[in-house]
Amino acid sequence: MDDVSNSFFMWFIIFWVCLLVVFMGIGGFFMFRKFLKVLPKEDGKSKLDWQNYYVESSRHLWTEESKSFLDRLVSPVPSPFRDIAKHSIAAKIGEVALDEGASEVTRDHCIKGYILATPRRDYKSLISFLEKQKIDYSAHQNLLN
Repeated sequence: MDDVSNSFFMWFIIFWVCLLVVFMGIGGFFMFRKFLKVLPKEDGKSKLDWQNYYVESSRHLWTEESKSFLDRLVSPVPSPFRDIAKHSIAAKIGEVALDEGASEVTRDHCIKGYILATPRRDYKSLISFLEKQKIDYSAHQNLLN
């Protein structure tokens, strides 16, 4: 009986050690990705600096309609990550609107910025979401190729 309980306890400890190593590895991966975003690029600004710049520079261009459309676009993102995703997508939308010299952020800017801000590996789910929401993205089909 004593050998059985010692064996069980040993396997229990090994299981928890492995589980903790896996969770620490996953957490470390995401922390490292965040660290890479704050490293300055060749121009001296990091990716996060540029995101903040475009969000602040385009703040006056956003209408209530475009803000609600952005909320609709980020709705499939899990709630713990939604604010971060919304910020990076809003930055890309702001960049698109500023580059075009627009007087306000339109639905078209939102769709284009949403596509450009989404990683290529997620295009399948992006297209499925847009089609499910009956959002016409045909004008920006070339960005998905």
